[in-house]
Amino acid sequence: MLSEYAFWFLSFVAVFSAAGMIFSKNPVYSVLSLIITFFAVAGHYFLLGAQFLAAVHIIVYAGAIMVLFLYVIMMLNLNKLEEEKRSLWSKSLSVAAGGILMLVLLAAVQRTDELNSIAAGEFNAAMGQTKNLGNVLYREFLLPFELASVLFLGAMVGAVYLSKKELA
Repeated sequence: MLSEYAFWFLSFVAVFSAAGMIFSKNPVYSVLSLIITFFAVAGHYFLLGAQFLAAVHIIVYAGAIMVLFLYVIMMLNLNKLEEEKRSLWSKSLSVAAGGILMLVLLAAVQRTDELNSIAAGEFNAAMGQTKNLGNVLYREFLLPFELASVLFLGAMVGAVYLSKKELA
């Protein structure tokens, strides 16, 4: 009963903060509304029993990516820019592209029930917990996990090398 109220509260917060993000004139307020939306979605992950996914969602999206967005907005100083006038052809093309995207998403959502139906006996409530995820990650997928970490290490070394100024 309590989880149902929490679901509806988090859904209300997510929808209205997403609407606030879309309709806000100030880009900083839009980013802050998006952060609230991310926290509401992370709350849904907690309600579903996927604690690790919720924590990663908060760390990656609400933490790192939103800090990057705020940094870019402050560097570009978007508050002083006014929106340029767009032609009717450009606006109608944008509406058509959005409509096509909506139709594709609706078709994809409609097919998910047919493709991903899970029988009641197959569902495991502890599936998304951190302990089970760690067991799968470090037992079954240890080699790809370690290869990805070596790849990220190589990317970091390459980024540092490229960003260094030459001393001449």
